[in-house]
Amino acid sequence: MIPTIPDDQLLTLVARGDAEAFALLFRRRQGDVYRFALHMTASPSIADDVTQETFLSVMRDAGKYDAARATVAAWLCGIARNHVRRRLDRDRRLRPFAEADDDEAQAADDLIAADQDPLGDLTRAERIEELRHAILTLPIAYREALVLCDLQELSYVDAATALGCALGTVRSRLHRGRALLARKLMGGEQTVAAQNEQRSGASESDLHDPRDPRPRSAVTRTERTIRSLRNLA
Repeated sequence: MIPTIPDDQLLTLVARGDAEAFALLFRRRQGDVYRFALHMTASPSIADDVTQETFLSVMRDAGKYDAARATVAAWLCGIARNHVRRRLDRDRRLRPFAEADDDEAQAADDLIAADQDPLGDLTRAERIEELRHAILTLPIAYREALVLCDLQELSYVDAATALGCALGTVRSRLHRGRALLARKLMGGEQTVAAQNEQRSGASESDLHDPRDPRPRSAVTRTERTIRSLRNLA
């Protein structure tokens, strides 16, 4: 009967020392944790380490889980996020940019725009590799929001729980992260449609996705590659 038990109940059993419940939770959720760590670091070895560290934390802290405050997926991503940050702090060479706050975002934006060429005729595999690199160059706060929402496909609410911040902060970081990523992949070029939207003062509701501030053409190419990347890890 245990394979049919929901994740939150499995955590209750894990807190009581049930090894079978822990093994089942690991089988169910280790892939999600691994993918998050891999997207954040682009290192399979670090992703393996973070996955192990996350589930060791689960064994120790399962009793602290509160289903009223977070889904199991959000709780696990929050633990994994802390381990990823600690690992990146120990290995600065995996962080092309230092963490940036809102006051530093423009400087990062300018650097991204100046340093890249358009994708042009890159193959699908090259585009995916370009996307991996581009994600790594995002300031970590924006990277986390983009990985959780666009690659892990967590809801804004779950992402806010995992990041320990307000819902509006997730929206703001995701907005900025998507814009930086699009500029990275598009080489800083703006389409005619984007220019027209800016001149006419178009709101987010006039764009491709009500949640998404990017021009339609930038969204199409970037999100097509993101969809491919989601399934690789």
